[in-house]
Order: sequence, then C-alpha cells, then structure tokens
Amino acid sequence: MLHGTQLWKIKPGWRQQRLYRLESDGMTIWYQSRAKKARSKQIFSILHIESVREGHQSEGLRRNGRRFPESCCFSISFMGRRKNLDLAAGSEQEAHSWVQGLRKLMERAIAMSQREKLHIWIRDYLHQADRDGDEKMSFQEVKDMLRMINIDMNDIYAYTLFKKCDRSNTDRLEDHEIEEFCTQLMYRPELEEIFHQYSGEDRVLSAEELQEFLHHQGEEATLERAREIIHKYELNEKAKQHDLMMQEGFMMYLLSVEGDIFNEKHRKVYQDMTQPLSHYFISSSHNTYLTNHQLVGTSSTESYIRAFMDGCRCVELDCWEGTNGEPVIYHGRTFTSKILFKDVIATIKHYAFKYSPYPVILSIENHCGLEQQVTMAHHLRTILGDMLVTQPLGDQDPPHLPSPEALRGKILVKGKKLSERRLAEDEEGKARMVSGEHMVMFWYMWGTG
Repeated sequence: MLHGTQLWKIKPGWRQQRLYRLESDGMTIWYQSRAKKARSKQIFSILHIESVREGHQSEGLRRNGRRFPESCCFSISFMGRRKNLDLAAGSEQEAHSWVQGLRKLMERAIAMSQREKLHIWIRDYLHQADRDGDEKMSFQEVKDMLRMINIDMNDIYAYTLFKKCDRSNTDRLEDHEIEEFCTQLMYRPELEEIFHQYSGEDRVLSAEELQEFLHHQGEEATLERAREIIHKYELNEKAKQHDLMMQEGFMMYLLSVEGDIFNEKHRKVYQDMTQPLSHYFISSSHNTYLTNHQLVGTSSTESYIRAFMDGCRCVELDCWEGTNGEPVIYHGRTFTSKILFKDVIATIKHYAFKYSPYPVILSIENHCGLEQQVTMAHHLRTILGDMLVTQPLGDQDPPHLPSPEALRGKILVKGKKLSERRLAEDEEGKARMVSGEHMVMFWYMWGTG
C-alpha cells in the first residue's frame, strides 16, 4: 500500500485505472489518474471509511464489474452520503492485501487517542481546502475550510484572526501559522471559565481538583481515577509527571469518549429484550430505497445496507409492476430509478443482521397485481428461507406478540389481513392473494392495536 498499486475505479459505463497509495501518515489514501488536471486533492482519510467489502458485494460492482474476477474486486463504503468507491485489482493477492490493510488501519483509527484523531481531522480538511496544493492557506481557502466544517464565522472576525496568525506577512498561512489558526479557532471561553473555576489562580488542575470536578459531574471518581485521566489526556509531559493537567489536556478529556455525556455502556443493547414486540420503539425508515431526491433521485440497494448500519430495524419497500414479470421498487409515479424486488430481498438477507441480531420488519407498500404478488411471495420464501416468519412461534394463537429476543435473526413482513366479509366480496380468484400459499403476511401485526 505504501508503494502504491494500479487499481481500476469502476463506475456505470466507465472504468479507469489509477494509482492508489497509502501516505506515510498511515491514515490517508492518495490516488492519481492519468489526467494531469485531476491530480490535486484526490485523497481520503481512513477515518471516513465505514466498511470494506470483498467481491461483488456492492450494487455498482454487481452491475458494472462483471468483467473483473470477483476475487479481484472490493468496495469501500464511506460515512455520510459519499458514494461507494468500487475498485478492481490486477490480482487476487493485490485485492486481498488492500482489503486486509484497510481493515487493520480502520482498527488502528478506532484505537487512536483524541489528540491524534483531531490532528488527522484538521489536516484532512486542510488538504481539501488547499486548492492549489502548495501547502499554504490563502484567506479564501481558510473560508472554504470553515464552510466545510460548518463554522459560520463573520468574515471580519475571520480575517482579523487570519492576519493575527500570518506572522510572515505573506497573506498565506504556513505550517505553524496554520496550527496556530486552528488552535485559535477552537478557543472555548466557556471551557476556560470552567477550568479556572476548579484550577484556581495557578491555572493548573491537580489530581485532587480534577476529582472534585468529576464529583460535581455526578461521577464516583477516586483520586486514582483522576490521575489515570491526567496521564491519558495531558499533552505536557512535565505536567503529567507531576499529576497536573493543563487547559489543553482538560479539553482533550472533555472531547473524548470518556468525557461524552452519553453513557458508553449504552452503546450496546442493555434493556430487557424479552417483552412483547409492541412494547418497544422501532427504528424505522421511510422510502429506504432512495439515495437522494424523492422525485428524480436514484434508487439503490446500497440504501438498505446504510439503513441497517445506522441501526434501522424496519425498512420500506414500495413495490410496483415491472417488466418481464419481475416486480420493481421505486417511488411510484415519479422519475426515480427502479431496482428489482428480488435484488433488494437478497441484499436484506445478507445485511439485515450484520449490525444487530434483532428482528427486521419489511414494510411493503404493494402496488402489484396478483401475478407479480405471487412472484414477490416466491422471492421472499426462496431467498430468505428460514429467516422469514411464516407461522406463529410456538402457540398457534398467542396472547401477545413474541419478543425481540425470541425473534432474533428473523424477518417479518408487515401487511394487512382482510376480513372474512371483504374476502367473500372479492372477485373469484382474488382471495388467493392472501392465502398462505402465495402471499406471506406479517400475522403478528393485526389485532394488536
């Protein structure tokens, strides 16, 4: 990775070979195309990677990467709305090396200190804002950086701060000047007030004073715990040796996971999961298939993967009549693109339980006729197999819904059960649409309020 590898970047109807290389910092991937005009700013940080998938596991590679062996392909998924990066290597060994290397770097990033992450985060945005790649920052580039990190700063104040840090008087910030600007940018007067409240006139926090602060925050902290925090987050080595904390170290602690108001123990399921399903709030997604605009946007199976990664347990499938007898999913009567129902079900099968073992509910908005409803039921049964709940668990007429614990690894289809009167009124043959043979219904939902 440090020497660089020629990889194919694959997009719909297009592919191009580029040199991809890991920078010496071990946290930045740099890439270069053959076009000179495209050589600048083509980097991304390991911190922005959500996951790395081997083979044709992305929609882009399934559609456009068939000319490359699956063992040579991999996809990089990013946090936020950035599209996947679909790549193909020249050999299976090269692809495997990049996949394993990226995963190890992601593990390393998770284990990094708050200061290291902050340093890389700042440098990443500086790279993006540095338009001409001269490693110096003009005022316009500084304004671009502020916009990237969502800081709405008055131009006069920003320019005053810029000139204050431009000690070389070149209208460009260099090296330590950029670092000073970022330090000034992060100045928090309310944090300084809190620090001075506990540190007193000497403006240095002792282990005893830090313990007092922790007690006032409702933490059962011992003096030993206060010393551990100092040794973990203090930046000044001399202060650390004397169990003292400066303001910068105090800020690093407050910015860390340990200083987060969120209870770290709650990042994992800690509630009782044996109550009836109707006793829980369920994280749900609307128009799950869309990647952007709901009138002209793109539908993608990738959207279901992202929903599951975000903890969603109920996803929506808007089903419409498709060509060749295959139902499709899209935002009906709009210009959004269409994806096959069976492709969505296959994606759900592979990713529904990668990030949570608890049940997934398919909320189907059905606009298909009887024939394609039969096709839908066939795909649900054949693709999902034993994952799909098609009959009661245990008792034939249970008094309550089963619990999330009892439904671990199971997929439920949410639908409506028609009344006997409605069934009798239907035309001959239409009753088959709700029969167990053809259409799988989420039998738990009706009658539960």
